[in-house]
Amino acid sequence: MSVLICGSFAFDNIMVFPDKFKNHILPDKVHMLNVAFLVPELRREFGGCAGNIAYNLKLLGDNPVPMGTVGTDFTPYAEWMDAKNINREHVHVKQGHYTAQAFITTDKDDNQITAFHPGAMNLAHETLISEAKDIKLAIIAPDGRDGMIQHAEQLKSAGIPFIFDPGQGLPMFNGDELMAFAEQASYIALNDYEAQLFMDRTGLPEEEIARHVEALIITRGAEGSYIYTEGKRIDIACQKAAQVVDPTGC
Repeated sequence: MSVLICGSFAFDNIMVFPDKFKNHILPDKVHMLNVAFLVPELRREFGGCAGNIAYNLKLLGDNPVPMGTVGTDFTPYAEWMDAKNINREHVHVKQGHYTAQAFITTDKDDNQITAFHPGAMNLAHETLISEAKDIKLAIIAPDGRDGMIQHAEQLKSAGIPFIFDPGQGLPMFNGDELMAFAEQASYIALNDYEAQLFMDRTGLPEEEIARHVEALIITRGAEGSYIYTEGKRIDIACQKAAQVVDPTGC
């Protein structure tokens, strides 16, 4: 099945600080914060929500069709996608821009400090859903704000069911905008923090939000997840990880 994935592509620069941030920040000096962390470990990963989702869908045997905007530095990522046989027909290079970049530093307590440069991602609205053909399902993942709004409208107009998965992009939208997504989407996927923010901004409880979609999925980390569908709540236990290696994710 061809699944259209509207979302970001990014280079994730992941660093490990072999100490605790709190040991290097003076609480009474936070108003004039000026710190530097020596990070002996650094790795650069191909990330971004569209890239991550496409890769995992490919592993499951589906046909992901990612759509996004990237910069002129995208070449190594493009070569990796080609090697994995991931379609990049609708991944558009924008001249004069960098691909989105995340710089993530994790300490020994799994605390993180992240800087994010959106780069070409902010031009996501320049891509059109109509470019992609024979799409059966779509997902709107974190991307440029205008792109997320326009792609939802275009998918609804085209009659293509889609999952609204705003992730870390959710705070960009007010209550009316979030309700517009709920009325257009077939499914909504949130973690527990995002679900609370969604409720705060719309003024609606989970059960009421769920009435607008075929399914509302809420994940709760180690506590598992639950799904509202057909007027019922289905609780799903969590599969315990043998080892948690790195908290960094999509």
